[in-house]
Amino acid sequence: MNGKIGIVAERYISMGFELVGIKDVFIRSGQEAASTVDHLISQNEYALIVCEEKIKESMEGARVRELETSINPLVIFIPSYGASGNTESVSVMAKRILGVKIGNIGEKNER
Repeated sequence: MNGKIGIVAERYISMGFELVGIKDVFIRSGQEAASTVDHLISQNEYALIVCEEKIKESMEGARVRELETSINPLVIFIPSYGASGNTESVSVMAKRILGVKIGNIGEKNER
């Protein structure tokens, strides 16, 4: 694995990542996006693949669960543009994927 970062999302989300300098941005949706994620994983060049949440709708449930627990590469799903509702917080995601609790950052330590 080379340590590259790949983004697979629709245009609104992709543009933000391009603006911060990420080069491997794939503007895709639906089944094409799901296929792109699988292709990036098969290349063994990516350490992190960021996917739009909406892509899950084009994948089988078992595949989604596999990706959500993957650490090599780390695959994360971010909310789709304009999405509202129940989204997973970064602290919950870190606990689920990495087994690390980050919810106490900035809290006063008890002695």
